[in-house]
Amino acid sequence: MRNFIFLLAAAFLFFSPSTNAQLPRNDSERQLFEALNRERAAQGLSPLQWDEALFKAARQHALLMLNLNRLEHQLPSESNLEGRLAEAGARFSVIAENIAIGPNPQSIHAGWMDSPGHRKNILAPRLTSVGIAAVHGPGGLFAVQDFSQIVPDLSVEQQEHKVVSLLTAQGFRSANATGDARKTCEMDAAFAGTSARAMIRFEATDLSKLPEDIQRKIRSGPYSKVAVGACRANGAAGFSRYRIAVLFF
Repeated sequence: MRNFIFLLAAAFLFFSPSTNAQLPRNDSERQLFEALNRERAAQGLSPLQWDEALFKAARQHALLMLNLNRLEHQLPSESNLEGRLAEAGARFSVIAENIAIGPNPQSIHAGWMDSPGHRKNILAPRLTSVGIAAVHGPGGLFAVQDFSQIVPDLSVEQQEHKVVSLLTAQGFRSANATGDARKTCEMDAAFAGTSARAMIRFEATDLSKLPEDIQRKIRSGPYSKVAVGACRANGAAGFSRYRIAVLFF
C-alpha cells in the first residue's frame, strides 16, 4: 500500500515550527534508513535527510498500528497522512508513506523494493526527507516510512534576502521600500505605496529560482530597482508555501 500526495493548489497556508523533540532511534529504524539511502545511492540519487517531525509522526502511527494490530494508512480516530505530519510539526510540498509488517528490517525493505508503488516512493527524486519507525509486536515488526519534500522554515527576512539576491544577480538595485512590499504581500489586490511602476505577487515552495511570472515581468519593462516583501499567509500547518511580493521601480 502507498500514499503519495503532490501539492495541487496554490492555497495560502499558515505553518508552525517543526518540533525539536529528539526520539531515540532503535536498530531496526537505523537499518531501514541505511538500506533506503543505499538504494538511492545506487541510482545516483541524493540521500534523504532524517527529519524528527516525520519520525515522530511515523512512530506514533506505527505504535497505533501495533496496538490495533491493523496495517492501514489511516486508522480509526486518526488524521490522514497530511494531518498526521502537520500535527507533528512538519512543513512540506510533497508527502508519501510506506507501511509494512514483517519479521525483520531486511524482509520489510526487500518487500518494499519488490513493490512498484513502495519502490517509487523510496526512489522518488523530488523527496528530500524521511522519518522511519519500526516497533516490535507479537505479530511481527510494524514499520512506517514517512517521506516529504521539506519546505524550510525561513523567517520573513530570510525569504526576502533570497529573492533580493536573485534579482540583484540580474542587475537590479534594491529600492528602499521593503515596508510597502510587505504590506503589498498581505493585500489581495493592488499594492501599497505610490511610486512603484509594477508589482508581482507569487507563491512558491522553492526560493532558489525566480518564478516565470517574475521573469516575464523583467523582460516586459525597463525596470531598474526592486523591493521585496514576504508575509506569513493564513492557513493550517502542513502543505506550505512562501508568499512574496515584488515591487518594480
